[in-house]
Amino acid sequence: MTVLIDTAMWPAHGTVWAHLVSDSSLDELHAFARSQALPPRSFDLDHYDVPAERWQALVDAGATPVSGRELVTRLRASGLRVSARERRGL
Repeated sequence: MTVLIDTAMWPAHGTVWAHLVSDSSLDELHAFARSQALPPRSFDLDHYDVPAERWQALVDAGATPVSGRELVTRLRASGLRVSARERRGL
């Protein structure tokens, strides 16, 4: 079980954002997010959006830095990935 974080590079709301995911369970992801006081509203179906200024603290707390490509690959392999098509249908 690993919590993964990609590089903060997604611009929005005056900052850049990273994605925080689990490669095994949403329960693990939510527990980690709670332990780091991430707001529940930052959860987006299969990941948490986290601002760049929180990135290092999350790594220090145990999130493993990976490339965006590796993050998506491992999220898909876990079966937890919510596709764009599924997002539109929600």
